[in-house]
Amino acid sequence: MIKAIIFDFDGVIVESAQVKTEAFRKLFSKWPNKVDEIVSYHIKNMGVSRYVKFKYFYENILKVPYSQEISSELGRQFSDIVLDEIKKAPLVKGMKEFLNNDHKKYLLFIASGTPQEELDDIIYFKGLSKYFISVFGTPATKTEIVNNILKEYNLEKDKVVFIGDAESDKRAAEETGIHFILRVTPENIYLIDSNVPKIHDFIQLKDKIKEIEK
Repeated sequence: MIKAIIFDFDGVIVESAQVKTEAFRKLFSKWPNKVDEIVSYHIKNMGVSRYVKFKYFYENILKVPYSQEISSELGRQFSDIVLDEIKKAPLVKGMKEFLNNDHKKYLLFIASGTPQEELDDIIYFKGLSKYFISVFGTPATKTEIVNNILKEYNLEKDKVVFIGDAESDKRAAEETGIHFILRVTPENIYLIDSNVPKIHDFIQLKDKIKEIEK
């Protein structure tokens, strides 16, 4: 019996993954010959902290000096681009109904690659705080977040499921030994062949959880 569900945020709770993708494209548009490579790396590493990506872009793709000052400025610019758009983005189909009807049936958590302060702001703005036991963003990794949830709430691994849309979500579930469900989107088509349970929206979630519980 599943007792707890851990959700990624962008592309899982809110239809905001594309907002982040376009933000990376805009932020690095002054490198037109590199921007496609940057966006491709982002898509294959969705759910990883933007600051980890910034460092990778500068050191491995752009091959230009990187510093804490640059990191902070990129983070500020990125937040300026995405924050209002994510606040306006709709919930994934079926999510509102699931939260209203089933949030007392499970312990619900969020594990996101979004910085904690920004994530808290968005969750509060959207009126979602009441549904979740705790909400976790970066700098902690998703594996660290899941392990902390398991320990703090004394949860058995086979009674917890992570719902995500990225390789980083799948990896966190594998590394911590919990179940995983992939939310399929146009941006994660590279994961479609992976041998994991899949949903396209949250109308399908109850049936998928029943399959896991068999």
